Amino acid sequence: MATIEKNATAPHLHLFRRYLRQQGLPVTQQREVVADVLFSSTEHLSVEEIEAELKKRGERIGKATIYRTMEILVRAGLVEDHDFGDGFKRYEHLFGRQPVHEHLVCTHCRKVVEFRRREIHRIQDEVAREHGFMAVRHRLEIYGLCADCRAAGVQLSNDGVACPALRL
Repeated sequence: MATIEKNATAPHLHLFRRYLRQQGLPVTQQREVVADVLFSSTEHLSVEEIEAELKKRGERIGKATIYRTMEILVRAGLVEDHDFGDGFKRYEHLFGRQPVHEHLVCTHCRKVVEFRRREIHRIQDEVAREHGFMAVRHRLEIYGLCADCRAAGVQLSNDGVACPALRL
């Protein structure tokens, strides 16, 4: 098995190890390698993509271990999971990014693009204030076609639109 080198993900792995110990869970090489794959990425990775990266590194770690590790990382607050409607979860670490960002999701190629706009945060605060609500977080996902798919001629279909009048 490959060893974890001291690199940019080392502080994140330290936090993960500390969380595991606090929860009385074993700190294993497999968990650390899975976490390192995610912490080293700037993408929203699926379990299959994590597994593929592990294989590139010469690691043979089963999907069940990857799934369990991802659940622990989410509970630890080190990773966020997303369901972008493609039948599986994707994961992103919460380090080195603005804490609040939104997602554009291409319904054709499934590419996810992050963006940040102050106006969205302002609207969240205004709406919460109007309703006497204390907001702690929000999630905005916009679905459609990315620029690459549009340039390739991909068209949106009207499938799934419930109201026949909207199909006109």
